[in-house]
Amino acid sequence: MNYKELSNLIYPELAHTPEEYEAMYPARELPEGAKVTRLGPSPTGFIHLGNLYGAFVDERLAHQSNGVFYLRIEDTDDKRFVENAVETIITSLDFFGINFDEGVTQTGDIGTYGDYTQSHRGEIYRTFAKELLSKGLAYPCFLTEEEITAIREQQDAAKLTPGIYAGWSKYRDWDKDPAIEAEIISRLEAGEPYVIRLKSNGAANVSAEDAVRNTVVDAVRGELSVPENFQDIVIIKQTGIPTYHFAHVVDDHLMRTTHVVRGEEWLPSLPIHVELFHDLGWELPVYCHTAQLMKIGEDGNKRKLSKRKDPELSLDYYRSQGYHPAAVREYLLTILNSNYEEWREANPDAPIEDFEFTCEKMSSSGALFDLDKLNDVSKGVMLRIPAADIAAWLGKWSKEFAPEYAYVFKDMNYLEQILDIGRHDARPRADLVYARQIMDFISYFFEESFEIVDEYPAEAAADAEEIISRYLDSYDHSDDNEIWFSKIREIATDMGYAAKPKDYKKNPDDYKGHVGHVSTVIRIKLMGRAQSPDVWTIQQIMGEETVRARLSK
Repeated sequence: MNYKELSNLIYPELAHTPEEYEAMYPARELPEGAKVTRLGPSPTGFIHLGNLYGAFVDERLAHQSNGVFYLRIEDTDDKRFVENAVETIITSLDFFGINFDEGVTQTGDIGTYGDYTQSHRGEIYRTFAKELLSKGLAYPCFLTEEEITAIREQQDAAKLTPGIYAGWSKYRDWDKDPAIEAEIISRLEAGEPYVIRLKSNGAANVSAEDAVRNTVVDAVRGELSVPENFQDIVIIKQTGIPTYHFAHVVDDHLMRTTHVVRGEEWLPSLPIHVELFHDLGWELPVYCHTAQLMKIGEDGNKRKLSKRKDPELSLDYYRSQGYHPAAVREYLLTILNSNYEEWREANPDAPIEDFEFTCEKMSSSGALFDLDKLNDVSKGVMLRIPAADIAAWLGKWSKEFAPEYAYVFKDMNYLEQILDIGRHDARPRADLVYARQIMDFISYFFEESFEIVDEYPAEAAADAEEIISRYLDSYDHSDDNEIWFSKIREIATDMGYAAKPKDYKKNPDDYKGHVGHVSTVIRIKLMGRAQSPDVWTIQQIMGEETVRARLSK
């Protein structure tokens, strides 16, 4: 029996040949230099910041080169499948403005290079597995778990590299032993379980000097010297489902992916993928191995973001807290490209799409994620978004994540005025960070959420009732800012407070306090807190009826 006869015995009837699949998935007609990228998440039910981080790289590379960005669902690990996980992936990425040109959607695939779900592509993988079998580059292996365990124990005892490779599976060189050949035929005909293994070209347990190496150019890390693969990895499992190693190689070739963006944890697998592309006679895509997302731990050292320890790893955290997608994207660019912040400073009002993203400017030593910095970036981004757009976005967010705030959206014009406070000053106020923070920040404008959270300043607490009474008597809603504050200053001086803070500071024994303490009493009575934007402006938005009602309570 030769290799081709063995391949026909394992896969007797397949719908198409490799050549037919090549014709079904032709080279894409795209402009010169256009990149084709993909996001290939597993439907595990947990969509995290790393997925968004990689998706943003994919999206920028494709769209700024007039290329194609597509979504592929990599569900070959059926043990990790979670119901409705695909919908979660799509809606989460859509929330952050990640737009695909092709691939899986909630209403079916779009694009002509699908099916874009790996579990639906079994016939394709079998076809190319058969191709490897027919060339003697793969073989069926009947080793049981118990036998593999025994092999590893022998390897450990001999201090050899663990794994299945030359010399450790009797099925590897079946064509040189008639007895093994007969055993394979018998076991195949009996329907016994087996896997298909790649017949690797490399040599195990050789010195670094003797090891064969390949050069691979990584878009992030530059030129890499990659050792030749020697592991006979499984490419088709006993279930007939391909492993990630095999499936992604076949799909990236047929879908004509030019750039593969993935985390650095895949670097040890690169020799396997290089060999698979070579054995199948295909050109290697450009790999972009991104640095892992890190944070500063409690001990002051960098550590990898953890699903168990860090709620901010999950995209649900940013959606439920209500971070604006534009703010998250802006922040991600600050850690993705080292020159982004310099560009933003020079182009404060430019759309993010004007920035030329490059893999060469990405860090290869660990990208540091800082939630405090995200909040700072978000403040600046929110300043550039019109108040009307923020109001509409908050309403949409509230419906999905916080319906208890429905009262805030009864009067959208009122809300827009609130959100616009101080944003057009000479030194604009940057008070808006994310939705839940904004709801707390503006809560005093609504009776449903108004509460006193701060205490009156000690210097004026005893006079608080009289201060409010005098202020209410003098209050005229038509006063401009200057007249309004002059009345507060008059109340303060009449009651023994300094007209200016510096006078009180120089002669504290001569005064009860200063005008700032008096105005803080009024601020707390109206807003419930000692810190807020300009009181006069707030009163103008609240309206005279609300102001008098608050003061009279």
